[in-house]
Amino acid sequence: MKWKKGVVATALLASTALAFGQAPSIAFEKYTLPNGLKVILHQDKSVPVVVVSVLYHVGSKNEDTARTGFAHFFEHLLFEGSKNLKRGDFDKYITNAGGDNNANTSQDRTFYYDLLPSNQLDLGLWLESERLMHAEITDKGVETQRQVVKEEKRQRIDNQPYGTMVENLFKRAFTKHPYRWQPIGSMDHLEAAKLDEFVSFYKRFYVPNNAVLSIAGDFDVVSTKKKIEQYFGPIPRGAEVPRPKVQEPALAKEVRDVIEDNIQLPAVIQGYRAPKQGSDEYYAFNVLSTLLSGGESSRMNKVLVDEKEEAVAAGAFPFFLEDAGLFINFAITNMGVKPEVVEQSIDSLVGELQTNLVDEREFEKVRNQIESNFIRQNSSVAGIAESLANYEVYFGDANLINTEIERYRKVTREDLRNVAKKYLVKDNRVVLYYVPKSQATPKP
Repeated sequence: MKWKKGVVATALLASTALAFGQAPSIAFEKYTLPNGLKVILHQDKSVPVVVVSVLYHVGSKNEDTARTGFAHFFEHLLFEGSKNLKRGDFDKYITNAGGDNNANTSQDRTFYYDLLPSNQLDLGLWLESERLMHAEITDKGVETQRQVVKEEKRQRIDNQPYGTMVENLFKRAFTKHPYRWQPIGSMDHLEAAKLDEFVSFYKRFYVPNNAVLSIAGDFDVVSTKKKIEQYFGPIPRGAEVPRPKVQEPALAKEVRDVIEDNIQLPAVIQGYRAPKQGSDEYYAFNVLSTLLSGGESSRMNKVLVDEKEEAVAAGAFPFFLEDAGLFINFAITNMGVKPEVVEQSIDSLVGELQTNLVDEREFEKVRNQIESNFIRQNSSVAGIAESLANYEVYFGDANLINTEIERYRKVTREDLRNVAKKYLVKDNRVVLYYVPKSQATPKP
């Protein structure tokens, strides 16, 4: 995420109200410009705000093995300015208009958004077209953002308890695929990179045929289409964007390691290799994670934290990506409890899922939670704009914003047991013990 301070005016935080239980259909229009830019428009005049967002289908998995961190670096670099924007003016234009903006990068994509009063739509369109067409990539800007990224890494990863958890899981779970490194990348790679390498990355991936412009909020559709053509139509189409085609071999055996960290309490982290997002099993895994850690009454919290008092915190979450995924269980041990004890309790909960069908009442409760969460994520114009872009890029179907919930409803109790039996096995996982540096023990 872009390292910046930003406060949205109260009026801009207002969102479309959705009643739980039955979400209204989200209407949108989708079309493609001749240069390949996909456009998605969702009109909502209930609040005088508009979101202009652009999703670029480039993330850390598109990087060279010797130049990791480029995608995330560009998330920062492209706020530096353009041929028509002085350095630092991007944010000034937004804040002076009473708006907010930010960006984020994953393994698969880079996403920028501008949240503005509805009468500032033109400003958002102009700024995003400048980012796409006229970005200024200079030695000064590159050096400035190198220091910003270093500081972000120190604060968000290096100096955070358990902050390297995902990094250490992925580099052991994947040995061939680019998912083996994280979006923050290598500081050594960024230091070694020359200006022409950054320019080349920009020209390769920041092209209209690799982007989705998603606009949601209070705007006139007819006039907005004309403005989109005005701002984005002249941008030339780029060359075909390369995609990694690496096939990651099966893990084949359990991988275990001990990580010494500046922490007070040990932790147990398990990462199971899992399918990519969008498959039937993907939806079953999402239901499974809610069952295990969706709230105070979930199984991991109830057993590990409340009943056995072995952990101060515990949970499970699916980390699913475009090409593959991990299903992650974790627990931070209670004072005086050994990691081995907590691991056994986690494995016992997994074993129950593999052996027994979930009780119908508990299953219904989890399904209700998922439906509520699904509605909530699309309860603001900002959330809608991002969801529409995500669905279009990852699945080629923006209308999943209305229909994906049906895929969750099709998941059965038998599906939960089947994915647990198939994937949550020792030969398919990485297990990490995080221990305080002063209490390092031999690797398990």
